Amino acid sequence: MPHPMPREPFPDLDLPTADGGRFVLSECQPAALTMLVFYRGYHCPICRTQLAELQDSQQRFNELGVEAVAISMDGEERARKAQEEWGLGELRIGYGLSEADARAAGLYISGAISDKEPPRFSEPGLFLINPDGTLYGASIQTMPFTRPPFAQLLQVLGYVTEHGYPPRGEVGA
Repeated sequence: MPHPMPREPFPDLDLPTADGGRFVLSECQPAALTMLVFYRGYHCPICRTQLAELQDSQQRFNELGVEAVAISMDGEERARKAQEEWGLGELRIGYGLSEADARAAGLYISGAISDKEPPRFSEPGLFLINPDGTLYGASIQTMPFTRPPFAQLLQVLGYVTEHGYPPRGEVGA
């Protein structure tokens, strides 16, 4: 499965959001970066904790010029339940990600192992996208565990934006 490479265009996404709007990656105009936080879905308690931390950190990300959106393969009802029941406030929640778009982004796909899970869903991933639509950096998981802590990411992104630190990992095979 090929993964998008740093400095190369990231697949454009066009998704509905739980607040009734749309998220279109190519229309984002962040001062620094767009942060795509792909989560497994409403069934995932670790996602609930992660997105609550993102909601709590959102103002600090905004101050760094980083616009965040959380995205899943969930349908509208599950996305709205996550936003409301998880107390995600103003955090943008994109839903309806297709399996093809998840794979194009380099995400891993899992099948349900319990009746609480949807038949198929993406595993977590965090992508930082430059204003020109190219990939700056990524963290992709095959399991629900070991996601980048937002407190650490805030520290690093402060350095990145202040010093113009370049994307890394761009050398292909």
